[in-house]
Order: sequence, then structure tokens, then C-alpha cells
Amino acid sequence: MDEKFAGAEAWVPSRGGLPKVEAGLADCRGCDLWENAEQVVPGDGPAKARMMLVGEQPGDVEDKAGRVFVGPAGRVLDKALVAAGIDRDDLYVTNAVKHFRFERRGKRRIHKTPAVGHIVACGPWLTRELEIVKPALVVVLGAVAARALIGTGFKVTEHRGEPVELPDGTAAVATVHPSAVVRSDEYRRDFGLFVDDLRAAAALLS
Repeated sequence: MDEKFAGAEAWVPSRGGLPKVEAGLADCRGCDLWENAEQVVPGDGPAKARMMLVGEQPGDVEDKAGRVFVGPAGRVLDKALVAAGIDRDDLYVTNAVKHFRFERRGKRRIHKTPAVGHIVACGPWLTRELEIVKPALVVVLGAVAARALIGTGFKVTEHRGEPVELPDGTAAVATVHPSAVVRSDEYRRDFGLFVDDLRAAAALLS
């Protein structure tokens, strides 16, 4: 059974913009992930971006750098955005969970999928980011982001690239997390499919 946590509500600012969110994130103790992570990793991008990308959680590189999508998955994402004709500088990019969850194997820190309790506890931060940015479109990257934004019944593999709506009515497109492309045995095929999904998302804004 997934552990329940107090949740982030007490740390999420009800007023102010993204700088207030970033300041509050640094103090958040809404779940247990802050205890072992190096630091919180806030979202990045313009406050009024028309497109928001939401991933799972920071990885090892992001946790050390304090920046979102700068590791191997981030490099694939950047390459795919270029191929899809999307400027990353125009996007707001964030994660459903703001701290790195991992298990140690010797000196290595191995990614561990956030539990439902972590996703729920961190949810108020994502809700606040959506309230501030008010994107015209959200790109949902992978199953954890889909669980956070759409719900448990949504299957990314069955609906990737299709227009969907978030519960608040915001338009969205779901696709795989770029880390799935990094791990793929058929990289060229899966990278191409990922780019196709991003192009489908961009077309909805044109």
C-alpha cells in the first residue's frame, strides 16, 4: 500500500508568481523525498508559456544540478523539440514530483518511480504552476505525469499523440517520457514516434 503524506499545501503560496513557487519549493516537507535528495528541482520557462511540458521527477543529473531535464532524457527531449520545430525557450517545463526518488546500489543512485503518495503529496505544486502559467496546451510526458494530471485510468500507450482534456478543461497531448526513448532497443523508431507526438501537440497551437 502506498504511504500517505501530509502533502504540500502548507508550503504552496496562494499568491505571487513562479519566483514565489520556487522559494516555497525549497522549504517543502510535504513528503519524505526531500530527506535524501540533493535539492528540489523547480520548473523552468516563461510564466506565460503557451505550452507546458510535465515529466515525472528529476533524475540523478537534475538533482545535482537543480535544473529540470538536463540529463540524458533532457538531451533527447531537446533533440526531439528541435526536430518538431519547437523552441524550448518558449516552453514551461516541469515535473509532477519535484524531488528525486532513488535507491542506492553501491555508489550509484538508481531511479525509482515515485509512489502514488508522492504524486498526490506534490500535486498542489503542479496545480499552482498551472494556475500561474495558464498554458493553452499541456504535453504529458509518461505515466507518472498522466497519473498526476489525467487520472489512473489513462493509458499513454493507447492514447499518445491524441488531443485530450485535463479535468480543468486545459487541452493536452500525452506521449512517452523521453527516458523511455533513451532506454529503447529501437531508438530511431521510438525517437521518430516521440517527435511525431510533439509535432501533433504543436499543431494544436497553430
